[in-house]
Amino acid sequence: MPQFPNSRTEPDGSAVIRVLSYNVRSLRDDTGALARVIRACAPDLVLLQEAPRFFRWRKKLARLAAASGQVILSGGGTAAGPALLCSLRATVERTEDVLLPLTPGRHRRGFATAVVRFGSTRLGVLSCHLSLHKDERYEQSGLLLDRLAGLGAPHAIAGGDLNERPDGPAFRRIAKDLQDCWATAPRGDEHTSTPTDPHQRIDAIFATPGVEILGCGVPRGLPGVTEHDLRAATDHLPVLAALRIPAGS
Repeated sequence: MPQFPNSRTEPDGSAVIRVLSYNVRSLRDDTGALARVIRACAPDLVLLQEAPRFFRWRKKLARLAAASGQVILSGGGTAAGPALLCSLRATVERTEDVLLPLTPGRHRRGFATAVVRFGSTRLGVLSCHLSLHKDERYEQSGLLLDRLAGLGAPHAIAGGDLNERPDGPAFRRIAKDLQDCWATAPRGDEHTSTPTDPHQRIDAIFATPGVEILGCGVPRGLPGVTEHDLRAATDHLPVLAALRIPAGS
């Protein structure tokens, strides 16, 4: 499989970054394998879903971050599951955890958000895990677009577990305004669920129009990572994107 471009700062000041989106199922699986996968992807930003959110969730998330070569940026229990990690390459401007309206009897949802800088570039970031229910999921897709625009950054990315395939109304609503990174520049495999039988793409990374997509997909042939690791780490496959963020933004 062709390798994903490495992170770097270009001569014109633009930043090439690696972004990873990953549903980690509350760290209920093989956390050693999970950390190996994340580390091997060498991400600058990690958008997690189903991060720990109950008893001692901060300690559990901190351990994962340390084991995978990252630091905690935002989210976790305070965002009802979505979380953001980052490498030391990122300069953090601000973070905000957002709880979405709760429908009685349904699972609480939220967004983990941040504005970060890579050199002279400035980027809004959002991690999400949308509802299992179609009507609520569609409403949350609109809230996602509003929240991303409200970050006030010239460029932005969003990623997560949409609980919906690309032909669904919530997925299409997001992809109408944002670039669907896999559809724009596919690299690696498409399907993210499940690791033992990949047959559907319900996890995705999106970017605003000014971001250049260099490649996006499920990474294969990661150094030090086996197929067993990908199956054992969690019940989703990771989505990795290489993006170029324009300079002076």
